[in-house]
Amino acid sequence: MTDEQAPNRRSGCPVSVSLEHFGDRWSLLIIRDLMVRGYRTFREFQHAGEGIASNVLADRLRKLEAAGILTAERATDDGRSIHYRLTAKGIALAPVMLELLLWAARHEATAAPCGFVEQMEKSREAVLAETYRRWEQRDPTPLIPPFQTPIKSPRRKTR
Repeated sequence: MTDEQAPNRRSGCPVSVSLEHFGDRWSLLIIRDLMVRGYRTFREFQHAGEGIASNVLADRLRKLEAAGILTAERATDDGRSIHYRLTAKGIALAPVMLELLLWAARHEATAAPCGFVEQMEKSREAVLAETYRRWEQRDPTPLIPPFQTPIKSPRRKTR
């Protein structure tokens, strides 16, 4: 994008620019659902268990598409249905999403089983490789399960 095409920005700070695209919880949850849960449709996002309103979901999908993070495609089996897919720019967020998951599991009470988190932490490269493989092959098989209601658990010590 040239300077003439760039939207007005608060600053040139890369963190600030990133937050302009996905600095709200809904955008990152949509990216999560596309990336690791195999969700593709508006209905799947709406029933993901997070409680997103349909107007908010529609708005975030439009914004993520405008930012080049996802694309909307007609379903091959039903031309009336729209399937969303991460772009190369969107799948490049995989390491960020993995680190967010690990950070929260280390420092906050979550419903993620400790063994699951420890395995992901030990095999970061394999988890990312599988995430990219599924994206490249359009494999909608979930990479991680939906986690249930947060549970009380002791916080893990940071290193």
